[in-house]
Amino acid sequence: MTAIILLFRITLLLYFAATVLFLADVITRRDRIGRYARWVLIGGFALHCATLAAKYVEAGHTPVTSLQEALSFFAWAIVGIYLLFDMRYRLSVLGAFICPLALILMFGGSTAPGVTGPVDPILQSWWFPIHVTLAFLGNAVFAIAFMAGIMYLLQERMLKSKKFSALYYRLPSLETLDNINYKSLTFGFPLMTMGIITGAVWANSAWGGYWRWDPKETWALITWFLYAALLHGRLTVGWRGRRAAIFAIIGFLCLLFTFLGVNLLMSELHSFDAMQGR
Repeated sequence: MTAIILLFRITLLLYFAATVLFLADVITRRDRIGRYARWVLIGGFALHCATLAAKYVEAGHTPVTSLQEALSFFAWAIVGIYLLFDMRYRLSVLGAFICPLALILMFGGSTAPGVTGPVDPILQSWWFPIHVTLAFLGNAVFAIAFMAGIMYLLQERMLKSKKFSALYYRLPSLETLDNINYKSLTFGFPLMTMGIITGAVWANSAWGGYWRWDPKETWALITWFLYAALLHGRLTVGWRGRRAAIFAIIGFLCLLFTFLGVNLLMSELHSFDAMQGR
């Protein structure tokens, strides 16, 4: 077993432990468990950083060229962004939603195929790490908005039905959840925009054109317009609450399709086979 695989498995184990602790915090309503979960997650994130750094040194490029690497990198970005939000909001219940998502991505990465050959020389461009890092960070911020939207709808439903589960007593107010949704949008949209722009610049240096209407590029643009519409609606029309939550959920589902569905089923230039020169 190589050191990288060992680091990855320990990271996966710590994310699993953090998920269990966050869920226990929701069920038992004991703040101490939430604090333990937070420290376990921080430890897992630190090891995840070490894993990605070791992978970068070994491969010589940003580790996102296979489905295994991309899922792991996405999980890393989601956990990192969550920890930043947690510094501001201190909501362990949000960790109970975010950690399972990161854990699923890590489990998927542990079973997905890794790099099986030399990568395309085009990926040696210094635009590549800038583009993918901005894109993944933007996606991670929208994951926060997605989970905040789900939490908003759950709480709103419990309030209307007057049927309160253990989750209700750990959820923040609807106003706080709506604020998280808005903050995520204001941070995620610029990151997504810069990710698309740097991708276009990279495409021009690699293939001589800023836009080739590859399926991945097309769906990325569709997703961008969805989030642009949500931001416009919030700033000019006053969209809040339920409508904003639903838009955030739809936008993230579209984003997931752009990230996974298009890569695996439709894209040519952005497929993992293309990245590995096949």
